[in-house]
Amino acid sequence: MDMNTRRDIIKDFDYKLLINIVLLCIFGLVVLSSATLSLDNKSGIMSSQKVATMLGFGVLFVLSIIDYRHWKYLYKFIYILSVVLLIATLIFGHGPSPSSSIKSWLNIGGFNFQPSEFVKISFIICLASYLEEVREDLNKPQTLIKVLVFAFFPIFLILRQPDTGTALVYVFITILMLFIGGIHWKYILAAVIVMLIAAPILWINLDGYQKDRFFDFLDPEKNPTGTSYQYLQGRIAIGSGQLTGKGLYKGTQNQFNFIPEKQNDFIFPVLAEELGFLGGLASFVLYLFMFSRFLKIAKESIDLYGTLLVVGIGAMFLFHIWENIGMTLGLMPITGIPLPFFSAGGTFQLTNLTLIGLILSVSAHRKIKYF
Repeated sequence: MDMNTRRDIIKDFDYKLLINIVLLCIFGLVVLSSATLSLDNKSGIMSSQKVATMLGFGVLFVLSIIDYRHWKYLYKFIYILSVVLLIATLIFGHGPSPSSSIKSWLNIGGFNFQPSEFVKISFIICLASYLEEVREDLNKPQTLIKVLVFAFFPIFLILRQPDTGTALVYVFITILMLFIGGIHWKYILAAVIVMLIAAPILWINLDGYQKDRFFDFLDPEKNPTGTSYQYLQGRIAIGSGQLTGKGLYKGTQNQFNFIPEKQNDFIFPVLAEELGFLGGLASFVLYLFMFSRFLKIAKESIDLYGTLLVVGIGAMFLFHIWENIGMTLGLMPITGIPLPFFSAGGTFQLTNLTLIGLILSVSAHRKIKYF
């Protein structure tokens, strides 16, 4: 790397986005420390989150320096590796408890993680690479079928775990990337019609708890001590925070453990109860600024691959934030979708920071010629 190249990378590096992510991580760690204060395993959760955050920033800086275009020439190998990892999860994976039929976690050498989180990184890289490769023929039926098979095979494997929430994230990523990739409107309309026709079939095949979540979304007051309990307790916490909140570490719904999964899926009610409307607004502002930087980088990318990479990553973050906050406010059905940079989960935190590293690479290398 010559001096001119280094100078260009330093000059075009998006420091505003980096500072924004640092602030989100600090904010998230503070809120998580309050959410875990009354839990028995608080030390383990916080230690894991801190280690994942530090490791994640290390990966972020390394990836931001490496030209993002290197990865597209390895996409076939990365895709195969990801599929093998998901298949291994179905065979050797385990759930949150020994009796659980869910197989979403894998233990390798004492390291316990969710492969579907790491595969988000490779999925976006591979789909962006493939879409750029076939962009001239994307709207030919045979090409589009190949793209859909390419994208939905990993999604199928995730559904088999089963992890419907994560699978929906992948579907949303695929839709937005196809749209930016240039898919014709007639195919979008056809997809909507197919989804409407398939909806009754999908409903019949849903598990009982999944149907309960939908009914709870429509009428949360129907079963307040049962399946609606989590949503109602979260709503009480959010409402009681009012303008400025009850104060950090002083939320009653939080500290007396009325909110189930408050360190994971329902961490936003903790934030709203203790820091109020202003605390929630602060998180929205940070997220909106992050998306504004994503949009700027996507527009300024020198190739379709870079644009698709940023759009895919942005789609992942958008779905997580909208679904997570939406379900706590009663705007969306409850799913096991964590909130980026706030929810506990070392794999999730590491994945998020890795994806930010890829976006920073797109920004930093936008004026560098690639051979």
